[in-house]
Amino acid sequence: MQLSEFQNEPLSDFQSGSPQFQQMQEALRRVEAQGLQKYPLVINGERIKTDETFASLNPARPNQVIGNVSKANGKLATRALDAAVKAFAAWSKAPVDQRVDVLVKTAGILRSRKHEFEAWLVLEAGKPWAEADAEVAEAIDFCEFYAREMLRLAGAQSLHPLAGEKNYLEYLPLGAGVVIPPWNFPLAILTGMAAASIVTGNTVVLKPSSDTPVIAYKLFEALEEAGAPRGVANFLPGPGAEVGDALVSHPKTRFVAFTGSKEVGLHINELAAKTVRGQIWIKRVIVEMGGKNSIVVDEGSDLDAAVEGVAVSAYGYQGQKCSACSRAIVARPVYEQFLSRLTERVKAIQVGDPSDSGNIMGPVINERAQKTILAYIDTGKQEGRLVAGGQAGASAGYFIKPTIIADVSPGARIAQEEIFGPVLAVIEAPDFNAALAIANNTEYGLTGAVYSRDRAKLDRAAREFHAGNLYFNRKCTGAMVGVHPFGGFNMSGTDSKAGGKDYLLLFTQAKVVSERAGQV
Repeated sequence: MQLSEFQNEPLSDFQSGSPQFQQMQEALRRVEAQGLQKYPLVINGERIKTDETFASLNPARPNQVIGNVSKANGKLATRALDAAVKAFAAWSKAPVDQRVDVLVKTAGILRSRKHEFEAWLVLEAGKPWAEADAEVAEAIDFCEFYAREMLRLAGAQSLHPLAGEKNYLEYLPLGAGVVIPPWNFPLAILTGMAAASIVTGNTVVLKPSSDTPVIAYKLFEALEEAGAPRGVANFLPGPGAEVGDALVSHPKTRFVAFTGSKEVGLHINELAAKTVRGQIWIKRVIVEMGGKNSIVVDEGSDLDAAVEGVAVSAYGYQGQKCSACSRAIVARPVYEQFLSRLTERVKAIQVGDPSDSGNIMGPVINERAQKTILAYIDTGKQEGRLVAGGQAGASAGYFIKPTIIADVSPGARIAQEEIFGPVLAVIEAPDFNAALAIANNTEYGLTGAVYSRDRAKLDRAAREFHAGNLYFNRKCTGAMVGVHPFGGFNMSGTDSKAGGKDYLLLFTQAKVVSERAGQV
């Protein structure tokens, strides 16, 4: 199979009155009308409706049901994993071109229904239009990029020659695995982990977040339509404490791919490390967790650019990104000037229902998240000076105004713990040495950025700023597939570098074959 060179999917033009603006409005109307649908589990291609269901809600309008979803249990988890194990026998031997074709066709389906998928993200995940558009583009990119990467890795890989022997290496699939995506990128990250699993010849059980199961089901449908055989992907929504744990601890589970909180990621890692009766391998665990990401603003930097970069990084998708900027570390000579400009910029952010394209910030994901974030804001008021936001929005949805807390100590709770909401701590640093030390003083190491015109300082930050994705003179969010392979250090996860040339190797095992020449 020959594919053209990879190109990132272009973003939509949502200027008022544009064709894509009108198409998006129509998609929102169509998707909103589907709120009373019921969504089953899918095991080995069989649709299973359970007696127990749960409702997925619109976080901007919590009384609006996006869909009613069947709820799995531990027994069904075992059944789904068994189906994936059975399907692996054939799928692992399927021609590479067939596996690649599933990804290419899935990308085509996502592309042809782009605004529909964006509408689901707006209504179920609370994403503003631009954020939803970028996520669908990223999902398409994962499919297209991993398809090409599999073609590169397929077949015998040459090794250093040795006289008298023929030697080669090949990458084999691992087995049946579990894919557990987060609610904040319920399409893109699910697509990336599922696509990487499937194209390398593995089979999977997809266990979506209970906050965003409908979007996950829509992706499952796309994989099925693209030609994924029965049992290659199985759809299993349900509570993590029962369904997730049953899948992770199953003796036939070969690997787990997870993205989410530090607490859940560490629990999965611990559970997977326990060898159980009937298990004949060490489970492969690929986890991406949280971050407490900093942007350093140096004296002499372009303050307008820094203000914009911090604002977009801190409040894009309501700060609900593991890559979000939650700490601005600002050099003392420009601290007050930067803070004044940032406060003015943040107070202009329009918060409201993301169905309205004019709203740049929507709701946080659920009531529990809203309460947790507001509690952190209360803590922040004791640990620093509130200069913007600090309260819930006026409507019934789970809104929180973009919040800035200034004069925060580097060791304060709001400077150390991941809040996962629209809350920014601003920290004054006496000099660049101190700024780098503060940037590195958390247990995480995911993203970071530095705004500076000083080449020597940027070079030093490149060596010393301990983060998996470090950006200079730009925002610290918005990693693009193939351009910015994504993953972090320390408690941010296993540094898997999603969207990079190393990623598919995590879903394979390497076998070397050596033959003495002239014996056959």
